[in-house]
Amino acid sequence: MPHTPLPPKSRANARSMRKVMTDAEVKLWNALRPHRLMGLGFRRQFPIAGYILDFACPEKKLVVEVDGSQHGDADLAATDASRTKRLEQDGWTVLRFWNDDIIRDIDNVCQNIVIVAGLGGTG
Repeated sequence: MPHTPLPPKSRANARSMRKVMTDAEVKLWNALRPHRLMGLGFRRQFPIAGYILDFACPEKKLVVEVDGSQHGDADLAATDASRTKRLEQDGWTVLRFWNDDIIRDIDNVCQNIVIVAGLGGTG
């Protein structure tokens, strides 16, 4: 699936972000690496609609964002909401998980992703 072209500086930023992932991002990426989670093909630091997203599964039009405590700030939360709305207008589903949720309960996070992707039941 082709993605929106990015300026070279943004593409370089995405590459550098792949090299300095947070502990929560690393833990989630180890669960999501392409096709590890129920065959879902996730990409990390994926460009869509002018944004560089933490993780995306283009086949399912599913985005997974990993949020640190700074995302609790009202201004950043508003920016996140605007970004989510823009992506949803293009048919993407956006899931957000707190760093702490990923670190403490990766199995539940993965289960939620599988359910939203339409690959699993509730139990």
